[in-house]
Amino acid sequence: MKKSLFALCALGVAVSGAHAQSSVTLYGVIDTAIAYANNIGGHHNFYMNSGNLQGSRWGLRGAEDLGGGLKAIFVLENGFNAFTGALGQGGDEFGRQAYVGLQSAQFGTVTLGRQYDSVVDYTGALEVGSQWGSGYSAHPGDLDNMNNTNRVNNAVKFTSANYAGFNFSGLYSLGGQAGEFNRNQIWSFGAGYASGPIVLGAGYLNVKNPNYSFFGNNVNSRAATATPSASNFGSSRVINGYASAHTLQVIAVAGAYTYGAATFGATYSNSQYKDVGSESGAGLIPAGGFTSGTGKFNNVEVSFKYQVTPALLLGAAYDYTKAYGLGDAKYHQGVIGADYFLSKRTDLFFDTIYQHASGTDSTNHTAVANINQLSPSSTSNQVAALVGLRHKF
Repeated sequence: MKKSLFALCALGVAVSGAHAQSSVTLYGVIDTAIAYANNIGGHHNFYMNSGNLQGSRWGLRGAEDLGGGLKAIFVLENGFNAFTGALGQGGDEFGRQAYVGLQSAQFGTVTLGRQYDSVVDYTGALEVGSQWGSGYSAHPGDLDNMNNTNRVNNAVKFTSANYAGFNFSGLYSLGGQAGEFNRNQIWSFGAGYASGPIVLGAGYLNVKNPNYSFFGNNVNSRAATATPSASNFGSSRVINGYASAHTLQVIAVAGAYTYGAATFGATYSNSQYKDVGSESGAGLIPAGGFTSGTGKFNNVEVSFKYQVTPALLLGAAYDYTKAYGLGDAKYHQGVIGADYFLSKRTDLFFDTIYQHASGTDSTNHTAVANINQLSPSSTSNQVAALVGLRHKF
């Protein structure tokens, strides 16, 4: 009798699982490096850096089969500093991503939470800084967010199913400001295509009150009724003179073509920090900075990578940034790198970056070199190099 009851219970569990199968996956990346910069405020520096080829992270990814081709899904992803254990993204527990949604194999996916915009989704992966290059290799100041510096809070996102290699998505973030429907709102859309050796992507991003709704996301979690009191744009002189802008608009396209062991890539973006001077607050306009107008950038990146052996990848890239509207700075940036895989999950990497600046930057002063994620140089040139170890689990 006891054996029969046990068998019946086991059968019941098995049948229940067949109707509502679920899974939860723990994953992560630990990315560490020893880095060098030749000029940070006039001084060279050797230091340890966490999050280079990828931000160090751990996450949980889950799915529950609801039947009829429908699934409930979620992602909770935390960012951290591997050398100190400190939380990333301004101290948010799940600052990289946090969302839940429904996924249909036929129609697509709807998700709600903290998520990536369409520029990141469709063009970011084709930028060198998100591939074999480090975050230092990203476009100056990550002015177009292709390197995913900023996420989007309070977002509703739809991503289509894959139609013969083509898919598209749209995102909307509610501003949460009573009586001011448009304030702090973010919307974005994009599309991508991948077939054989060709990968193409395009994205559009529109952010109202970016110092608070977008850049503030990386400093602290924004509350619905808070107001910005200081610049959240960080130290990059490429863009921090535009913290008082009313709107950020980014249009981006990217593509890659693989021929044998070689891959040729290119990205283009136009970024506009509109109506500078519209937002008030201490430090939003630097001393002697621009008080009106629109700061604009054209950015072009071309890259080449070669899979020398299954374990060894070599890469090189050139990036050109031209400011106009407010300021006329030019940034020339060259990158070379190597990535050697000890296994599918562990690799050693090397990356070096050189940048030269000229003209007038966003602060309305003579432009200085300012490699992404570094403090400004005291001259028109800056060099950074790093060697590191990454492990995925």
